[in-house]
Amino acid sequence: MKQFNWNPGSLLEMSGYYWKTCTLHTGVKLDIFTAIGSDALSVDDINEKLKVDRRGLSMLLNALSALELLVKKEGTYSNSPPALTFLSKDSPQYLGFMIMHHHHLMESWHKMDTAIIEGRQTRRRSSFSDEKRRESFLMGMFNIGMAVAPKLSKELDLSSCKRLLDFGGGPGTYAIHFCLANPELSASVYDLETTRPFAEKTINKFNVSDRVDFISGNYIEDGFTYPGAFDAAWLSHILHGEGPEQAQEIIGKAVSALKPKSKIYIHDFILNDNMDGPLFPALFSINMYLGTPEGQSYSEPQISDMLKAHGVKNIKRLSFEGPTQSGILSGITS
Repeated sequence: MKQFNWNPGSLLEMSGYYWKTCTLHTGVKLDIFTAIGSDALSVDDINEKLKVDRRGLSMLLNALSALELLVKKEGTYSNSPPALTFLSKDSPQYLGFMIMHHHHLMESWHKMDTAIIEGRQTRRRSSFSDEKRRESFLMGMFNIGMAVAPKLSKELDLSSCKRLLDFGGGPGTYAIHFCLANPELSASVYDLETTRPFAEKTINKFNVSDRVDFISGNYIEDGFTYPGAFDAAWLSHILHGEGPEQAQEIIGKAVSALKPKSKIYIHDFILNDNMDGPLFPALFSINMYLGTPEGQSYSEPQISDMLKAHGVKNIKRLSFEGPTQSGILSGITS
């Protein structure tokens, strides 16, 4: 691994990087990129839509231009191509919900020293938070899923499977795209009842309500009594929310719903054997420490051992790597 060149300049850049982060978050929170759309607008044109402090808005627009998210020309501002694609709500590739989810996490990261000193989380879990934060979290999962699922659905071999369980599937993004790529496949999304409106809205949006349904429940507290109902299971980004014992129990519940010789996939931020990389999974482990009682990122051997404990065999790491360094382990049930 190439060693990073830490020096006074790079250290101070890292220390003040949150200035850039907060500028991006404010642009998304005020919905500036949607307000501008495909136009080139003056400060006053934009403020006619936003109705905020003109002086502050002018500084923000200039800073967003310096970040090359906006293009300033002859006193007007327009979206750069990436901003129009990823930061305008009018784009199907909008990432704003995930950015706002990150925004809601910032306060807990600011209190990281308190968490480590006192040994306790500094925020509520997003799934059980207020409606606005829950929306940002769930639709943020949709944003990230949309960046991965369409392509992955064509690479993951589900051709022999008839019914898939998307365990803790949130808005159902993966289940939907796996079904779209496999005409003979149907799926059930299992998640909290409060997730149902978001999932059903997404399922209807892709016109797959005849093949994708929603089962409400809590995969930690509730039993999951669907023995042999599925021949594939997809667990995406749920193990990291729990401690080792509960993570293994989650896998056990998913396996219990599978027929023999069925496929199971674990998609998560997977650490190396030494637990000190890749960078995003290592940082994400802290994020789980701040927001859950026992959550963390797990290494490939740790997840493999959890699968083996429930009789899963032929465990292997797929070549897939997500945009935030996520990975996939697959296996076959006994």
